[in-house]
Amino acid sequence: MKPQNVRRVAVIGAGVMGHSIAQVFAHAGIEVNLTDLKEELLAQAMQRTKGNLKTLVDAGRVRADEASEIVGRIHPFTEIRSATRDVDFALETVVEVADVKKRVFQQLDETCPEGIVLASNTSSLDIFNIIEVKDPSRLAAAHWFAPPHVIPLVEIAPGPETTPEVIEFTAALMERIGKRPLVMKQFVPGYIVNRIQNAIATAVLEMLANGWATPEEIDLAVKMTLGVRLPIVGVAQTLDFTGLKLIHDITSGLGMTIPLIEDKVRKGHLGVSTSKGIYDYGGRSEEEILRDRDSRYLKLLDHLERTGAFKPV
Repeated sequence: MKPQNVRRVAVIGAGVMGHSIAQVFAHAGIEVNLTDLKEELLAQAMQRTKGNLKTLVDAGRVRADEASEIVGRIHPFTEIRSATRDVDFALETVVEVADVKKRVFQQLDETCPEGIVLASNTSSLDIFNIIEVKDPSRLAAAHWFAPPHVIPLVEIAPGPETTPEVIEFTAALMERIGKRPLVMKQFVPGYIVNRIQNAIATAVLEMLANGWATPEEIDLAVKMTLGVRLPIVGVAQTLDFTGLKLIHDITSGLGMTIPLIEDKVRKGHLGVSTSKGIYDYGGRSEEEILRDRDSRYLKLLDHLERTGAFKPV
């Protein structure tokens, strides 16, 4: 099946992620069978969805008359067998507990049509070593970010036996529903974003445990530095602005050997100063690159200040 022909999907788990993911599919005109164990959980999910849509209507992202149509495309179910009948794609969004995911995928394997993609929204578990299905070539990891109806990125990763066609299909389906898929070469626990985020969380918890700064001070410090820079230059390109020779000197002093950095320095590709480093700047001068960066910083800073972003939510 081609992604544009998908007409109905199953979302297993109606919690914080599941209800919002179902909303995204429904917003794209796809019927959604949303499944959870209890009627009250599904009722809560539908109420949350209506709240999400009100926010989007207020922001001008959804028309008021469109909101009820989106809700109408979400169909609640309390058992997987009924929810997975005749669906074209299934996505698991249950709790990060290995035994629970294993049971869910056993049911999906038994009840979903043969050949459809079975995907997991797992954020950290290596589902490919946990779950057992008859045809592991149709498994994929598709990791969304909270809140799914706002954050555009979906990280997609294959397992050892996943076919390229399954990954291509999943990525194209995410594009169809308005997401920005990022396909990794292989699955690693935490993918890209959570691995970086976990390192940040570890540092924050260390600072709090030692009383080095208050939560408010930590958040303000990050918002007023990384919060301005990272949306413009990211984390890898930041190394070019720091200078790869300096990065090399620092890591060498720590007893670390990073072949990528050593190779760049050996070739004289030191970052922005040489118009080539981690990124290739196409021969632009350092002055041109810095002026481009700084003008973007200033525009973003103006926006953040206007929206009160430096104050706690």
